[in-house]
Amino acid sequence: MKTKSKAPDRSRINIVTLGCSKNLVDSEVLLTQLRGNGKVVTHEDKESKAGTVVINTCGFIDQAKQQSVDTILEYLEMKKQGLVDRVIVTGCLSERYRDDLVREMPEVDAFFGTHDLPDLLKELGADYRKELLGERQTASQGHYAYLKISEGCNRGCSFCAIPLMRGRHNSREIEFLVNEAKYLVSKGVKEIMLIAQDLTYYGLDLYGRRRLDELLKALSDIEGLRWLRLHYAYPAGFPVDILPIIRERANICNYLDMPFQHISSHVLKKMRRAIDKPRTIDLIARIRDEVPGIAIRSTLLVGHPGEREEDHQELLEFLATVRLDRVGVFTYSHEENTHSHSFPDDVPPEVKDRRRDEVMKLQQEVSSALNQGRVGQVLDVLIDRKEKGGFAGRTEFDSPEVDNEVLVRARGLKIGEFYKVKITGAREYDLDGELAG
Repeated sequence: MKTKSKAPDRSRINIVTLGCSKNLVDSEVLLTQLRGNGKVVTHEDKESKAGTVVINTCGFIDQAKQQSVDTILEYLEMKKQGLVDRVIVTGCLSERYRDDLVREMPEVDAFFGTHDLPDLLKELGADYRKELLGERQTASQGHYAYLKISEGCNRGCSFCAIPLMRGRHNSREIEFLVNEAKYLVSKGVKEIMLIAQDLTYYGLDLYGRRRLDELLKALSDIEGLRWLRLHYAYPAGFPVDILPIIRERANICNYLDMPFQHISSHVLKKMRRAIDKPRTIDLIARIRDEVPGIAIRSTLLVGHPGEREEDHQELLEFLATVRLDRVGVFTYSHEENTHSHSFPDDVPPEVKDRRRDEVMKLQQEVSSALNQGRVGQVLDVLIDRKEKGGFAGRTEFDSPEVDNEVLVRARGLKIGEFYKVKITGAREYDLDGELAG
């Protein structure tokens, strides 16, 4: 005899987040607002019997869009089976393709875009409470959090659909960001990662000039903040005045996430990146000169329309010579309403895949060699979780989920605490260590 599934609890809401860390912050804001209204809310609770599921979607590239669609369909099937009462869709995919989604998925109860938080809350029986701004509850580990310093983007990169989904660049006030960071630290957060579509544009729209340097100083002055990490810095127009601040402030990680996308001047021009190969190489040299030992993470895009085999070989040579610390790579996705969409998608899928694989194979060799150079060093490691045989943590040179980890073979360590660790071994993407002293 089959056991009947338990009916969903209509008073509970479960939020499912897809895509990048910026989406995670949006989900955390929604979660905070709902709990502030007395709602019972979970985040990505697989065991939840929540009556309402809110899916925060991603619409960046084909693979992300497909994952979002598949997730919506999965929860619609649960709704059909009586395991969920309502399915609500929000986020980037909904912002960009709302009309298509309404037509193709009429079973979804409501769709909302990236700027519709008050309306979404109303749909969920809650009020938008301005007094909760800055009091964000985290859905991540608890000892680290992301801080979104701006929304949207004014760049005109040919391949990117983000401005279509997120709008133009909109900086948040320094005072507000500092207060939010202080609140996070007061709740036990020890590492804050600054995120934006483009960190380096910060302040231009709000103050008439770039003020990332002032923001870094104000944030690094917060008592109890151990690590401050920078993500998504645009190479063109990079504010070099932040480099001495990174070097001199002990709690600003020697880490910079800067998506170069490519190195061939021919491809960079087609991508509308407003920078070329010589200036990119000069910028990397200056960053490394002013902040010795800094880890540079980058994202690359292969298969853009017009990318020739010689452009790809130029990229491989660049990676072998410059030896970036961390690299992620995407294959080009032909996105509607972008400038690149006006070009023929002339790099075959199998060539895109081969170029991606060649980039990652080369970077694996680079990463392995760089990691071997860490053996014998004693580094501060922030413990993220318990792992078989010990604990997994990170150094200041690594961001969560995307970068290297250190497996510390020890007992009794506390998650969210820092330990001095001696590196005893290295692999392509991870390190082994033991407590020092």
